[in-house]
Amino acid sequence: MAEVNTPPRLGGWTRFVTARPRLALLAALVLTVLAVLAGSGVADRMGSGGWEDPDAESSYATEALEREFPASQPNLLLLVDAGDASVDDPAVAAEAGRLAERLAAERGVTGVGSYWQSGSPALRAEDGREALIAARLTGDETAMNKTLDRIAPSFRGEHGVVEVRVGGPVAVRHEMQTIIQEDLLRAELIALPVTLVLLVMVFGSAVAALLPLGIGIVAILGTNAVLRGLTEITDVSVFAMNLTTALGLGLAIDYALFIVRRFREELSAGADPRTAVGTTLRTAGRTVLFSALTVAVSLAAMLLFPQYFLRSFAYAGIAVVLLAAAAALILLPAALVLLSHRVDSLDLRRLFRRGRPARPAGEEGAAWGRTAALVMRRAPFFALGTTAVLVLLGLPFLGVKFGTADDRQLPSTAESHVVQQHIRDGFPGSPGGGLDVLAEGRATQAQYAAYKERVAGLPEVVRVDGPLVKGDTAYFTVLPRGEAVDEPAQRLVDDLRAVDAPFDTKVTGAAAVLVDSKDAIGERLPAAAVLIVLVTLFLVFLLTGSVLIPVQAVVLNALSLTAMFGAVVWVFQDGHLSGLLGFTSAGSIETTLPVLMFCVAFGLSMDYGVFLLSRIKEEYDHSGDHGQAVRHGVRRTGGLITAAAVILAVVMVAIGTSRVTNTKMLGLGIALAVLMDAMIVRSLLVPSVMRLTGRATWWAPGPLRRFHERFGLSEGESAREGASAREDGGADGDAGAGRTDAFAPAGEAAPDGAARQEVRARG
Repeated sequence: MAEVNTPPRLGGWTRFVTARPRLALLAALVLTVLAVLAGSGVADRMGSGGWEDPDAESSYATEALEREFPASQPNLLLLVDAGDASVDDPAVAAEAGRLAERLAAERGVTGVGSYWQSGSPALRAEDGREALIAARLTGDETAMNKTLDRIAPSFRGEHGVVEVRVGGPVAVRHEMQTIIQEDLLRAELIALPVTLVLLVMVFGSAVAALLPLGIGIVAILGTNAVLRGLTEITDVSVFAMNLTTALGLGLAIDYALFIVRRFREELSAGADPRTAVGTTLRTAGRTVLFSALTVAVSLAAMLLFPQYFLRSFAYAGIAVVLLAAAAALILLPAALVLLSHRVDSLDLRRLFRRGRPARPAGEEGAAWGRTAALVMRRAPFFALGTTAVLVLLGLPFLGVKFGTADDRQLPSTAESHVVQQHIRDGFPGSPGGGLDVLAEGRATQAQYAAYKERVAGLPEVVRVDGPLVKGDTAYFTVLPRGEAVDEPAQRLVDDLRAVDAPFDTKVTGAAAVLVDSKDAIGERLPAAAVLIVLVTLFLVFLLTGSVLIPVQAVVLNALSLTAMFGAVVWVFQDGHLSGLLGFTSAGSIETTLPVLMFCVAFGLSMDYGVFLLSRIKEEYDHSGDHGQAVRHGVRRTGGLITAAAVILAVVMVAIGTSRVTNTKMLGLGIALAVLMDAMIVRSLLVPSVMRLTGRATWWAPGPLRRFHERFGLSEGESAREGASAREDGGADGDAGAGRTDAFAPAGEAAPDGAARQEVRARG
């Protein structure tokens, strides 16, 4: 038999985990402890914003106003409630004045103003019983949070004849950050034990069930350390921690399920543990590596967007995917070598099947095989019917309205939400909801007055205040009709930017930030979509050698997401089930959420698609029978994919119990997407579509076919190598096959052609 040259890096890793498994696990333990230390306190250094484009006009104007006119951009509001008295009562006014003086004397506070100082009707409730003190906390987000923690307890509560509540953007972000941390801990406490129970049900063995859970914990802790390092050089959103937990557990479980199952198959076929690990890494290990790459590419597309909210999910997602794959391909094989046949120890299912014979090994997955056969016999019905249902479920998304994240993300009992709701319901024009126009350049009072008159004449303008002038810079405040970020307010942003002026003008405010964010996403969305599609097409081609299957994968993956997007609009925008799920609908969807959910859900769908296609391709290379290959692939992976999807859905639902609406939407939406993909698309749509396309499914033009023969990847033996093995009678069937044996253990040659046939017959 010809000697195989194993690539040094991959061969070195495999040699390490199989020859020195205890050392590999000890090294992992040390690195995990270091990750715990490095990642401690990461949430406290993360931000809760990041929805705006930092290079947009509105961002520039906001920074300039904060610098030149800090009182124009208040981020802290004290809601002063006079009870049954009027805010104009002398005793109330005196107490409010003392509060404003105390606030102005606090370190890290500037631009303090109030109704009692300015007399502005916008700062007084229409019923005359509430009024506002506004201020600006200085510094970055961490500094503002520390200032708020220091001063809020001394201002909150009763002060003589008034009662004070603390609100404003800083309070909203701080409360959101605190709630997310608390909810994430609760989600982990829910998800971990439930996941362990489900894994025991899937594996039977408690020992085998603990392996995926351990891999997930290692991936999560490692990613927290990575994020902690990133907070030193860039902004990272606290929301990304939810994705870290969900993907860390979900993907680690997916990869470990796939590897452990293949290892057990090899053991049951009579292989010794070291050989079983080697075969598992050459087959399932390659698929895991390939799958991790496809998921990482989908998540990497979010790096194209300027909002650090989206970029944070790319940082967290790529890190946790790569760490989960590395742990599954390094630590898990080492553990399997040590455990050997003990991987099946503590079979808890025996307690529930006493007196009943165990299911024969050959019957495993038989129900999935019968389902695939039925679907393929009625392929047109299942293909058209499933597609129609998925499209119908996605129709509500056609009515999507985009907005910004505000206090309504928080529970209705949260203090900052209560403050903002009082302002929305009881104050004229919603303080803080107006638009600010920054004017830069030397101008006369007459020019300012003429510009103000032109702005006041716009159809959506209620009132124009200002200008407040400082040197060559001034600003106007424009109060729009209706809500701060509704469609008329967004149109007003464009109208303001189109008004002629003898000086440079830039518009900011909630509606302007939303308009700029939508523009930034719209400009970069085509590039992100093209990146995901092209890389997916290329990677699936490398896996299958087909031109048609990659196109099918992209289209069917997109269809699997329709239910998620339709449900997001029907539930979270339109408010259906809001009482049951415990959230306040803002009547819109935060602009970045659909992008985030698409990238995450598409990547997870590709994860399941790769598992299914790799097994179909392996059987097709072995038998050449298209129909048998599809049935075999569904039979061997249907239960595995469904189990993985259910477990991931449990984790996402646990995340979806969050009291923050965006996190709830992310968790429940992706849980729905992965269940639809595993139970509908992979079991009904994929086999029916592949039956309709028949043997043409595997066609590729000559140049591409030769490219795949040289560079392609698959879980099993490629068609070219199988042909070579058959032609050589198994004697030299592995010549030139080094690429399929990259995970071969040290000192172990790749199996010859006959041995490969035996492995394929078993798997």
